[in-house]
Amino acid sequence: MSEPPSYPPIDPTTFDLVVVGTGLPQSVIAAAASASGKSVLHVDHNKFYGSHFSSLSILELTSFLNNNSTSLQPMSSSTIETGCDDYSVVNLAIRPLYSDVEISSLSANPLEEHSNKFNLDVSGPRVLFCADRFIDLLIKSAASQYVEFKSVDASFVGDESGKLWNVPDSRAAIFKDKSLSLMEKNRLMRFFKLVQGQLAASSGRDGENGNQGEEVESETAGISEEDLESPFVDFLTNMKLPSKIKSIILYAIAMADYDQDNKEECKDLLKTKDGIARLALYQSSVGRLTNAPGAFIYPIYGQGELPPAFCRRAAVKGSIYVLRMPVIALLMDKSNGMYKGIRLASGQDIFSQKLVLDPSLTVPSPSASPLGSFHESFLFLCMGDVKQKVARGICIMRSSLKPDISNFLVVYPPQSLYSEQITSIRALQISGNLAVCPPDMFVLYLSALCDNAHQGKKLLNAAINSLFTCPDPVTRENSSVDRIENTELKPTLLWSALYIQELTTGQFDSISSTPMPSGNLDYNDVLDSAMKLFQKMYPNEEFFPDTAEHDDGVSLET
Repeated sequence: MSEPPSYPPIDPTTFDLVVVGTGLPQSVIAAAASASGKSVLHVDHNKFYGSHFSSLSILELTSFLNNNSTSLQPMSSSTIETGCDDYSVVNLAIRPLYSDVEISSLSANPLEEHSNKFNLDVSGPRVLFCADRFIDLLIKSAASQYVEFKSVDASFVGDESGKLWNVPDSRAAIFKDKSLSLMEKNRLMRFFKLVQGQLAASSGRDGENGNQGEEVESETAGISEEDLESPFVDFLTNMKLPSKIKSIILYAIAMADYDQDNKEECKDLLKTKDGIARLALYQSSVGRLTNAPGAFIYPIYGQGELPPAFCRRAAVKGSIYVLRMPVIALLMDKSNGMYKGIRLASGQDIFSQKLVLDPSLTVPSPSASPLGSFHESFLFLCMGDVKQKVARGICIMRSSLKPDISNFLVVYPPQSLYSEQITSIRALQISGNLAVCPPDMFVLYLSALCDNAHQGKKLLNAAINSLFTCPDPVTRENSSVDRIENTELKPTLLWSALYIQELTTGQFDSISSTPMPSGNLDYNDVLDSAMKLFQKMYPNEEFFPDTAEHDDGVSLET
């Protein structure tokens, strides 16, 4: 690691809360704590905001992934040092949370000249549902005044032939969909009417804002308690919905991850009450926001705009921000073994009551340190808490996957690309009109949950092969699009980055750690973890108390 730049001492040296890493959950927590009157120091060893939720240029992304996929990087030469009479110093290291990074430039004309014109999401694909709780948080915290959004134009379900089928998300869309038979339209209309009845009858909701986390009441919309607790896939079958419609509802609207028909192998079998709640969220999102006819919106300049928005709110309330400043050690009270403070790369010691760490920070060589003297709050730093992985991919092309649509979502349900595909694959195409790439280019983000790198890369490559023409060295100078058998245009892949990201869970104590970005499409898991951590640290404080500062809504660009 290169030498950090010289910084003047931070004053004061004692805070209520120190937050390390400017990822989205850390930034939300810092803003919430500062809104409650807490003194906050927020530091990051990167030169940019966002950490694992950042949006980067091609060169920055390449460097970030490579630097975070190497072996454990100690911040200092020893694990335990003597601090002073009152505390010991426990040195930290950065653990690799990315692996199997594969970056390919497939174009005859490399993209170096355009590199700085890209804002590529590290943890894509992600969108915001127009009616979810994160939208409410943006408004309540007043962070919405720092971010602008555009609507995601449409949603599709893909198959192995490269065909993209429209997701009918409203009555009007059902009537217009020529791929549905009259019988299918009638059954789907009846089903959506059931969901609308559920929306109208559900209690505890604030107007039109559907909270998908709420349980669905058993007496509403004629759904029995037994049906609510049954597998959602069985409920859809009992509604006599065709298999294609069931697949659309399960994977493109309810956003199920695993094969719901394979109950023995499914790691997350969706219950009917949860499936109905997700449909309610989706339907209440459609057309909720001005100039956003669909269910989703996406930040202009990329999702990396969200963390700085909350950081700005925290700074307005007096939080101190320092980038390019690694935290190299923790300070441990000798008398009771509990957390006392941190040591910065500048050599300065900072003290605080609470600490929130970036998930990449750990204690190196725990076997060589006297763990018996550690307080419980230190132990999680020495333990591997990785439960699963998510495969992510970023593709760049010069033409849209759909000729007349710029920004849209594609979902590949389990078994839609090959028989061993046990998880959904999600793909989000974003165009230059969202300022993530030059005007004549498009970016596609892909993700899929996986158990290992081989499985993850197979999932991503199956989707890529279905969507793109990948040039070989002989034909790279061909046109940017090739014709395929069904006469549709298939874009040529210019550049790609495939990588595996570890999924880590959050830890909550006097030292807390936020989780890595999940495999979900939305941000509600981020909000849940941030709220849980904040309430654990400050049980008597309100999470963003109401003020007169916040805007009336979310800013959408027409």
